Amino acid sequence: MTEAVRRYLLEELPQIGPAVVTMGVFDGLHVGHAAVMAATRAAAEAFGAESVALVFDPHPDEVLKPGTRVERLTPVGETLARIEAVGIDHPLAIQFDDELRKLSAEEFLAALEPSLQLRALVMSEESAFGRARGGTVEHMRQVGEERGFKVVTVPEVDDERQIVSSNRIRMTIAAGDLEAAARMGVRPYLEGTVVEGDHRGLQLGYPTANLAFEYTPALPSLGIYAGVAADPERAVGPNHPALVSIGIRPTFHPDGHVLGEVHLLDWNGDLYGTRLAVELTVRLRDERRFDSVPELVKQMQHDEREARVALGIG
Repeated sequence: MTEAVRRYLLEELPQIGPAVVTMGVFDGLHVGHAAVMAATRAAAEAFGAESVALVFDPHPDEVLKPGTRVERLTPVGETLARIEAVGIDHPLAIQFDDELRKLSAEEFLAALEPSLQLRALVMSEESAFGRARGGTVEHMRQVGEERGFKVVTVPEVDDERQIVSSNRIRMTIAAGDLEAAARMGVRPYLEGTVVEGDHRGLQLGYPTANLAFEYTPALPSLGIYAGVAADPERAVGPNHPALVSIGIRPTFHPDGHVLGEVHLLDWNGDLYGTRLAVELTVRLRDERRFDSVPELVKQMQHDEREARVALGIG
């Protein structure tokens, strides 16, 4: 989890030298993305070059289709951190804007040349980039023959005979199927700043950290979850067990908006103003309305016991 992310314009990229490059959004870094990263590392080693992953942000759909808001499996900072964790030398966020969208694939690669000398381009078999998606694998092979770089292709990964994609994982998480999402390499991930709420959880004996998001997260279906939390100051992390509510709190606010509330098990402290991330591991139940506060508290106590079992803690 990172707090500040630099989004580079192409002319601002650092000097890297000989490089093997892959590019995309890589939202969530699922198993298909992991295969691309592994191929990028291997090609970089084979060519004696640096491995580079260019991560477009914001999501190109938000620029190409004004008014669109793409739900993200991970904010860009977390995406970059995950790419670095699998061994890529240079994970770099690239500002995707109107200027970049106008570049042809050839113009895009030319814009990289002051910063790096392309030895190989790693692409999934069905991917394409540049204006009108002109940079297909076949076309890039032709360009590579002219400009002196190789094109390495990576087959798309399937799960249960369906291609793994970030969009498919978003739909899977929205349906509350955490096991299927985990098979594809992603668990629901939420990151935000802890803000003050109405202190209802504290009154009920379950104080919660309310998250304010700076991006549009891919929220799971409304319900109660077990998970693990962390914050960059390490006041509670890493991997601190948590009970998480994604919902509108229908017992008190039947017409409320969706909130992410995190109760840290076996922890007391003040997190207001800090950044907190939580990864959901087990769905415990649907959200529902209770007829009385004692009934709600009894259910919350049951939820805590189930969360402890699910997370393997006493």
